Amino acid sequence: MELLEAIKNRHSVRNYLDKPIPESLVKQLQEEVDACNQESGLHIQLVTNEPKAFDGMMAHYGKFSGVQNYIALIGKKGDNLEEEIGYYGERVALKAQTLGLNTCWVAMTFSKGVTKKNCVIHQGEKLVCVLSLGYGKTQGVPHTSKSLETLCSVPGDMPKWFRNGMEAALLAPTASNQQKFFLTLKDDTVSIKSLGGFYSKVDLGIIKYHFEVGTEHHPFSWS
Repeated sequence: MELLEAIKNRHSVRNYLDKPIPESLVKQLQEEVDACNQESGLHIQLVTNEPKAFDGMMAHYGKFSGVQNYIALIGKKGDNLEEEIGYYGERVALKAQTLGLNTCWVAMTFSKGVTKKNCVIHQGEKLVCVLSLGYGKTQGVPHTSKSLETLCSVPGDMPKWFRNGMEAALLAPTASNQQKFFLTLKDDTVSIKSLGGFYSKVDLGIIKYHFEVGTEHHPFSWS
């Protein structure tokens, strides 16, 4: 499965089968985590066969069940941490999708105390959020989306590469499906801004990764 196909097929899944992830897939996912950490300086960690992180009251409130695997999104505290977590976390989520696994971005509905016991968090680092991981009972459902034209501004006719990037960005998971972002094109430079909302910086990172995949390596720069 290619990344563009993974973007189209990936939906948030909260209920998982009692089915272990084969070691061959764990290895491939760990390799992607390692690559992201090396490239970004983050401290993302893959945790498998650990059923207690989603056992708390908040997890039940979030309607999660059967979660035994997750990806802890950790990095050094700083102004860019949340955006980097969004960018590289979504990269790992889409890699999981290509391997036939399901995920869900989780900000509040996991037991942080339990999660921290199963992760290594160095001084100066922060656990921002996690991705639940496993074989979903379903493949999830597509989220409703705002119109493309309301989320971007382009002088003149919209280039095909930019439209393709925007179509991928519209499929990006955002907190409570807020889609509170706006992209602007000027020459070959794209700027993106948040329109507010909680976890908006994480959302920007996710959207950036989707947009880049959607453009299929068209040369442009972020402002």
